[in-house]
Amino acid sequence: MPNMSGFESAFCRSAPWRFATRRLIVPWALQGVRLQGDVLEIGAGSGAMAAEILARFPEIRMTITDFDHTMVTAAANRLAADSRTTIQRADASALPFSQGAFDAVLSFLMLHHTVSWEDVLAEAARVLAPGGTLVGYDLLSSWPAQVLHRLEGAPHRLIDHGQLEPLLKRLPLHDVRVRRGTAGAVVRFSAAKRST
Repeated sequence: MPNMSGFESAFCRSAPWRFATRRLIVPWALQGVRLQGDVLEIGAGSGAMAAEILARFPEIRMTITDFDHTMVTAAANRLAADSRTTIQRADASALPFSQGAFDAVLSFLMLHHTVSWEDVLAEAARVLAPGGTLVGYDLLSSWPAQVLHRLEGAPHRLIDHGQLEPLLKRLPLHDVRVRRGTAGAVVRFSAAKRST
């Protein structure tokens, strides 16, 4: 699992990112989903999304993970005062949690960094409790996203529009929803874990 590029790491810790997270990204990405119980955010970066999720849902407990040591430290610093959080370094393609451990799994703008995002989504489904919800968004393969990631030199594998929905439907999930946004540059998705 690769680390973020220096540019992305700095941006994810910036005031503009926190503002965008609070005002635009979290409401759009959640698609009206109400979170409850134990929530896992994979690839949580600096914890900006987690901070906003925790503010919106004061009754949840949240486990925040990232592979990048710098991001884990940034998230730990940002969320240190919140007793509802656990923050740890973890590879999203081999999560150190038991099957069915979480009521919701969140994935915000991180799948393309993992390169093996199919494995990451399978792991997310594995640790999701029956009836639990998977919610996320990510970049789609587009020329601006390709150029940006090539210039950064960061390992990545962007998602083609037609790849995500069939993969989610092959996992033990139902009520799969995949929707493009922002002129086709991003995709948001949600699904529920089957009970049987």
